[in-house]
Amino acid sequence: MASDDAYSSFLDQANQDTSASKGSSSAKTATTKAVDKEVPIGLQSVEQYYTSEADEPFVPVSLQWGGNNMTSENEFAHLIGHDSEVSTMNTKEFDPLGQYKDVLQAVEQAGDGKSRIFRVAHGRTRVEYYVVSLDKGKGRVVGMKAKAVES
Repeated sequence: MASDDAYSSFLDQANQDTSASKGSSSAKTATTKAVDKEVPIGLQSVEQYYTSEADEPFVPVSLQWGGNNMTSENEFAHLIGHDSEVSTMNTKEFDPLGQYKDVLQAVEQAGDGKSRIFRVAHGRTRVEYYVVSLDKGKGRVVGMKAKAVES
């Protein structure tokens, strides 16, 4: 029994966040803006998890955007309040196994029928994936996002 307790203690120590004690800016939680406009009903009912080392749920995105076209990478970074790397990816890169079809379909139905995928980096291992579409009629970018841990 004592060996189980010792092993449990070892695991607890090994899993402690050591970056917090260093005062490093990389210890910040990955947070970006996702909602500042009304969320389309079709996005509220999507229940899907993004598979990574974290298995986080997709959550709705609805952000005010006055442009007539989908945002660029730089514009999207500004829209979500992110000051680091933002890149785009195609559907096959994002969903090579076809497991996120429901997310893509819901986003395209909520917007203009086309989706764009942004990969938002938060350091070396934490990212957020935004699957978004343009809703010109209501002046917003709508979609879903999920956090991921990729080591």
